[in-house]
Amino acid sequence: MAEGDTRVLHVPGGLDGERVDAAIARMFGLSRSRAADLVASGQVRLDGVSPAKSDRVEEGGFLEVTLPGVEPVAVVPSTVEGLRVVYDDAAVVVVDKPVGVAAHPSVGWTGPTVLGHLAGAGFRISTSGAAERRGIVQRLDVGTSGLMVVAKSELAYSRLKNAFRRRAVDKTYHALVQGHLDPLVGTIDAPIYRHPRHDYKYAVGEGGRPSVTHYTTLEAHRFASLLEVKLETGRTHQIRVHMSALHHPCVGDLTYGADPTLARRVGLERQWLHAVRLGFTHPDSGEWVEFSSPYPPDLDHALTAIRTP
Repeated sequence: MAEGDTRVLHVPGGLDGERVDAAIARMFGLSRSRAADLVASGQVRLDGVSPAKSDRVEEGGFLEVTLPGVEPVAVVPSTVEGLRVVYDDAAVVVVDKPVGVAAHPSVGWTGPTVLGHLAGAGFRISTSGAAERRGIVQRLDVGTSGLMVVAKSELAYSRLKNAFRRRAVDKTYHALVQGHLDPLVGTIDAPIYRHPRHDYKYAVGEGGRPSVTHYTTLEAHRFASLLEVKLETGRTHQIRVHMSALHHPCVGDLTYGADPTLARRVGLERQWLHAVRLGFTHPDSGEWVEFSSPYPPDLDHALTAIRTP
């Protein structure tokens, strides 16, 4: 975006009900404070009116945002070692994302991205979505590995976005968390909002967005438990936040209170969290398709260490 340019965007369904500053931060890859400054300085209009930063956006609303001096974040074609294409056809491409790779470019991120890899490998992706997020219908944290689907056609983008919005997608994760959950099988229904003091974190609390996580304990060991986790909603950091709120953070997740001594003992430099299975109705054929991903070496090594008496 050139200096003084204004972009008018529809509010996507995934941001329905968010505060204006939070929505702008997520849509443009800005910090929450930077987004709030834009609102305060009159650089934002919501449905033609200058909003307060705490006003709520609605799906389909018009956001007009001017970002002086900020250039658009470009997708830089560059293949990524370890990123594996699991499935590819005219409608979708499913990838197995390694740790350290972002889903798409954003302000402040200079590392590799899934979209950059696909561009570098010659894939043509849907043009739907913001310029730096075209084709992206779901995201994984940089520090989370596993399966992602990217839309290649406009029809696929529309249908997959709608499927994720309707929670008609099977998103299954395995998480190694500290301690033992009680009960061993359960549901966490707790709203999540952006942390009031740290832009990069989220927290459980009233006023947040509805967030539901289902878990089943697969293995219980002395220091940690291996869980299978299914997401009913898809909030940023949802599993990490919910587990931390129960005082059972993902092993290695120092951002959300994990024990650094245990992380060092099992050789982890990131949270033990992996998207092991992804299932959805194929946007062209209408058939249910499902994909799986094995644990990457660092998570496999850590789990072996936990299993060893």
